[in-house]
Amino acid sequence: MKKKSAPAKRKPTGQPSKTRQEIRPAQKQARQPGREADMDPRPIYIRPHYRGSGKLEGEVALITGGDSGIGRSVALHFAREGADVAIVYLDGRTEKTDAEETRRLVENEGRRCLLLPANLEKEKACAAVLRRTLKAFGKIDILINNAARQFPQEKLEDIRGADLRRTFDSNFFSCFILTQLTLPHLAKGSCIINTTSVTAYRGSSHLLDYSSTKGAIVAFTRSLAMQLAERGIRVNGVAPGPIWTPLIPATFPAEHVRDFGRDTPMQRAGEPCEVATSFVFLASEDGSYFTGQVLHPNGGDFICT
Repeated sequence: MKKKSAPAKRKPTGQPSKTRQEIRPAQKQARQPGREADMDPRPIYIRPHYRGSGKLEGEVALITGGDSGIGRSVALHFAREGADVAIVYLDGRTEKTDAEETRRLVENEGRRCLLLPANLEKEKACAAVLRRTLKAFGKIDILINNAARQFPQEKLEDIRGADLRRTFDSNFFSCFILTQLTLPHLAKGSCIINTTSVTAYRGSSHLLDYSSTKGAIVAFTRSLAMQLAERGIRVNGVAPGPIWTPLIPATFPAEHVRDFGRDTPMQRAGEPCEVATSFVFLASEDGSYFTGQVLHPNGGDFICT
């Protein structure tokens, strides 16, 4: 009788092509939102074997914070699924370099990419972003509110009023205002996806103001979903856990960066590509019965209900 060969060992599920925690050195960048090209190792924005299937064919997505991090990954996944994208980024030399790289990657997928430098803390900038997107593409099908900043502080007393206002202006009020301005241009079947955070659910002692903005986004998402359901517009959110993006070395001490994500059950930080697929799901027909919901790609960081 022929002896059966032993089954091939399978790579553990849920792992990217490398487990990055073992090789990430301590590192620090000078300013927010950070520069992707200076990160070691570079984040994984899309897996080479990810195959699009036309889930977003012919659609137009407006993505804030789309030059790097989760926003870049979402832009690339959307492009591979057939969408044209407009990405908003802070107007600066570092951000422009990352944005141009994102555009190159999107165009390599055969899709169009409009770059929109803007400070969304200003209402006029939100209006200009919307106007330019509509001029370039004629419509918006998907709005991704993803831009964010953070100023870690260990004590409540150390949070400066100016930083508190900037955090809310950037993370929450820009989301609220851009959605308000975009809504009249969204048709039945359109969707809005807001990036919140695991910190909205479990809290964060050193990101008190940031966590508060993310909690506000959860409440905004759920409330707006109820309001827009009868208009056929879905509103959902994604609450990432610790994800390896430029914001991490740009805001945390080098030693924190080295150990970032190790306290999760999966003992590592996630990659942007492990978050972007949640956006693809919610934006496509696969998520057609989802509204007012939040997906939680967080490595088991917190069990959310």
